[in-house]
Amino acid sequence: MIVRIWGCRGSLATPGRETLRYGGNTSCIHVECEDGTRIIFDAGTGIRALGRELAQNGTGRINLCLTHLHLDHIEGIGFFAPLFNPANEVHVWGPASSVHSLDERLARYLSAPLFPVELADLPAALTFHDVGSEPWEIGSARVRAAPVWHPGATVGYRIEADGAVLTYVPDHEPSVGIPLEQLSSDWISGFSLAAGSNLLIHDGQYTDEEYEERIGWGHSSMSQALTFGLRTEVERLLLFHHDPLHSDDDLDAHQALARELWRGNGTPPELAYEGMEIRISA
Repeated sequence: MIVRIWGCRGSLATPGRETLRYGGNTSCIHVECEDGTRIIFDAGTGIRALGRELAQNGTGRINLCLTHLHLDHIEGIGFFAPLFNPANEVHVWGPASSVHSLDERLARYLSAPLFPVELADLPAALTFHDVGSEPWEIGSARVRAAPVWHPGATVGYRIEADGAVLTYVPDHEPSVGIPLEQLSSDWISGFSLAAGSNLLIHDGQYTDEEYEERIGWGHSSMSQALTFGLRTEVERLLLFHHDPLHSDDDLDAHQALARELWRGNGTPPELAYEGMEIRISA
């Protein structure tokens, strides 16, 4: 399984000289399985460049899994080139709502006055799916979603393919105001999704000092992310959803401290950056 990072910034896209190394595009990753199955997770601004690459490779089925509908995770969808090709079949998964369907909620963004093209007018054949509690198959991949703590309906994803396990939880506060060390696994948000993963891509937006003023905002401090990775016994931890106020130099320091504080075995924690490619296997 190959994982490529197309956007790893949180909350707001941040282009500029201070974000060149880690990138300023918001959340989007692409997963490719050995049999060619492709799955995209989130549609932040990073999906624009991914869409241009996919459009050059012809047409076919596109699979897009959304963790939630905050703007930084969907703002690139209207610039995703495959949606403008009627030969493409696009399946979109996202968290369920008891009030509105997934397409109705996305249409609130892809409509006037916020966007010039209506969702219903996109040429591609679109099919929308509410994620449930049961796993489902996308090509050779087995996918499971579960709610995680973040304001609004939000899910994380666990993907099993090619004998490997990837968990993607970009916006997450695994406990609110209670140290993770004091909680049993059944009281930790997202625990079952991440447990034993070969690669965990997880929210690491704040420094510990910043988090003290942001408890309950739905994002993790570095210490929370590290403890979550240790408690779930993941093989590799990739910190994601970088704060828009953090420059490349800030993130370099963040990564150095994460590696210094890490008490687990295996690969030390890393920070995601645009263009990063990771191959994972059992």
